[in-house]
Amino acid sequence: MAARAFNRLIWLGAGIAGAAGVVNTALYNVDGGKRAVIFDRFAGVKDIVTGEGTHFLIPWVQRPIIFDIRSRPRSVPTITGSKDLQNVNITLRILFRPLTERLPQMYTNIGVDYDERVLPSIVNEVLKAVVAQFDASELITQREFVSQKITDELTRRSAQFVRVLGI
Repeated sequence: MAARAFNRLIWLGAGIAGAAGVVNTALYNVDGGKRAVIFDRFAGVKDIVTGEGTHFLIPWVQRPIIFDIRSRPRSVPTITGSKDLQNVNITLRILFRPLTERLPQMYTNIGVDYDERVLPSIVNEVLKAVVAQFDASELITQREFVSQKITDELTRRSAQFVRVLGI
């Protein structure tokens, strides 16, 4: 009798452990400052962006792709020429973050490493175009104006990049 009760207890424990394992694979957490996009093996990337918290998914069919949406710094060094043909070694530090509502399109068109793929090329292009408009002495004396011009051009170029890729 005791062996039979013990055997049932083992089966009950195994059933509960199996159910807990299935429930555990059906849950995922999105931490603060992050958002998730769901990739479905049958439907592709879903257009819904999930916020912070614990969420359900279909195990083995769906998987979450987690994006950090907080502002992050990135330094991009470049060597370019000024208007008077002086070599200028400049490093631009930018703060960037993705647009939350565009995360599904970003993942589809670029991937998770969007900052590695997009930022260096845009920053180099803008830096070379803006620095070439000034003499080496003007770059030093008009530092705030040059900085503002770089900011404006970088904003314009990144908005153009977003429109071209449909992000």
